[in-house]
Amino acid sequence: MEKKISEARQNEKSKGYCIKTMSVLFYEWYQSIQHRVKESTAANYMMKAKKHILPFFENCRIGDVIPANIYAFMESKKKDGLSNRYICDIIILMKSIFKYAAKTYHIFNPMDGITLPKKKAPDIKLLDDNEQSQLQQYIANHPNRSTLGIALSLSTGIHIGELTALQWEDIDLKKRILTVKKTLQRVQCIDGATKTKLIITEPKSESSCRTIPIPECMVEFLTKFQGKTKDYVISGCEKATEPRTMQYRFTKILKNAKLPSVHFHALRHMFASNCVKLGFDVKALSEILGHSSVEITLNRYVHSSFEQKQAYMERLKLAF
Repeated sequence: MEKKISEARQNEKSKGYCIKTMSVLFYEWYQSIQHRVKESTAANYMMKAKKHILPFFENCRIGDVIPANIYAFMESKKKDGLSNRYICDIIILMKSIFKYAAKTYHIFNPMDGITLPKKKAPDIKLLDDNEQSQLQQYIANHPNRSTLGIALSLSTGIHIGELTALQWEDIDLKKRILTVKKTLQRVQCIDGATKTKLIITEPKSESSCRTIPIPECMVEFLTKFQGKTKDYVISGCEKATEPRTMQYRFTKILKNAKLPSVHFHALRHMFASNCVKLGFDVKALSEILGHSSVEITLNRYVHSSFEQKQAYMERLKLAF
């Protein structure tokens, strides 16, 4: 392996390709892809490069980078406290950059054969059944646009960005259908005076664009707050509520209801788990959540309690 790298490096030097640094390579690659990806994706690439990749590799000549450097980089990121999942995202980005370099400059690709760190399932803290009932009771006793948003997420499983981007034109109360076709998020500005900005864009994948049947329990709640076509459901006007504002309100509501603090995204997990308990077909649930496969639904979003496992085990009727 080392001999192959050495031969490839000598070949690069003879052609003069080794003078490019990682910094030069990244911006060259970035220029080639930024008009082919969503603005939010491009901003994410830029953030990962500036915050993680370039500080470590900035002045390295691309022909001098070897697998050992990549593994050293991953180890440094682990020491910085980054999760394996996030490190994998960075390495996948680096694979794209070096794939471009190998194709364009015929260099040895140091990313070939790199083993990604094993991803650990995120530890999502959820409310138990009693706490969920307590939250539902609080929502029923305090109807407003914030509690409406929480109820929508708990009853449809939509993301916080999809929720805050929802307009009344996306909801058909007669047919009881909610259409998800956009998401709101704050991204880093690549150019400009401000560091970040809010953008409304299409959801991250084709399967994320979906129609969700509205459960009967939500119809009356939605009708109370129904506004003009272009009004945003959560804000009640033509200016959207920022996702982090919604998270702040949710945190405050949990505190007022004397409930433990959980992230807004936990509502999506609770929705999925509750649907499985009710006997939902997993394929149907996967489509409601906007997943590209049922494996994502089962592996990431379905959580079973010990009490639920006990109940399942009690169904066993063996002749002992």
